Amino acid sequence: MSVPVVLVSGLHAEARSALVARLLAEHPGSVAIHHDLRDVTTGGVERVVRDTTGVLDREQIRLAHGCVTCTVREDLIPELLSRAATAPLLIAELWDSVEPRTVAEALAGNAATVHALRLTGVLTAVDAEGLTEDLCRDQRLAACGKQAAAGDDRYLAEVLARQIEYATAIIVSGIDEEDVELALAVLQHLAPASPADVLAPPEVTGAAVDVEMLAARVDPATAQLPCDARTGDVVTVVWHRLRPLHPQRLFDAIDELVTQTVRSRGRFWLANRPDRLLAWDAVAGVISIEDSGPWLAALPEAAWEMEPPARRISAALDWNDIIGDRVQHLAFTGPDLDRDQIHALLDSCLLTEEEAMAGSDVWTGYDDPFAFVLDLKEIPA
Repeated sequence: MSVPVVLVSGLHAEARSALVARLLAEHPGSVAIHHDLRDVTTGGVERVVRDTTGVLDREQIRLAHGCVTCTVREDLIPELLSRAATAPLLIAELWDSVEPRTVAEALAGNAATVHALRLTGVLTAVDAEGLTEDLCRDQRLAACGKQAAAGDDRYLAEVLARQIEYATAIIVSGIDEEDVELALAVLQHLAPASPADVLAPPEVTGAAVDVEMLAARVDPATAQLPCDARTGDVVTVVWHRLRPLHPQRLFDAIDELVTQTVRSRGRFWLANRPDRLLAWDAVAGVISIEDSGPWLAALPEAAWEMEPPARRISAALDWNDIIGDRVQHLAFTGPDLDRDQIHALLDSCLLTEEEAMAGSDVWTGYDDPFAFVLDLKEIPA
């Protein structure tokens, strides 16, 4: 019989620790394992194991390479396996800036854990007061001592957003009712597929979660984006079109789009790159645009069966007889957003009817200001 394992993530350490304490109290005999990565850049990691009585074990471990992947592979998984025989529930409390997807997929993909452990939940703990402030902070992790590896150049806000959007459930802590109400509203917009509650964790000893399904919820080609909504001052605006975007006009509009919104993401296509699915990911005024591979319509039909079912379903929902699954689908969340203004700005970036009629031979000749990002080649070490 496999032992349930739940991951608890979150940038807000006090909220995360309180959630772990509650899980320990509600499941007598359970054990929590936490790796403190504050010294990971020098190869040092402290492992702390605790139960309801307090700390059971505290040990400094050294890794060949200071990174989250090494920590999970070399120490977390062996530690979980060593305690599986005596604990009814195992809790992996992740370091502040660790994104739970990395750990979830490592656990699910490890042959040694298949029969001994089952991942039953990915919980993210947030502090109501700090949530909205941190989602707007354009600060790198290294600047606040929360990096998870040497050279970690991620932004605090992007990590928080990913911890929220990947979770199977989100637990909010806070004293001020207005802060809690606002936090719940923001979470409803950012992660509509992940139930959010105040203090009360969900059941975590049941069936294993589907890690592939969790990945499909956030991967650009299949992401379950929020819908148009307004909750008090929090607004989500969805823009959905078929016509291709003009690369220069979109590039010129990006600053305005990302600075007036807190969070935006989705998939889109440029006229001069008709075969490439491009991912849009922005938070706290910082945007990342990446090539996420070909659209399904750009692949030979014989290759479609090799794609995951979620990818084929997503493509079918967007399918158009002329352009296939190519689509403009972006979602923007922020305070008091003007839907008409955002739509008008993005619509102005689409090809005009005359430009569209010129055809792809003309489109491929457009100057491409995104080339410096999308055409980067990996430099051999």
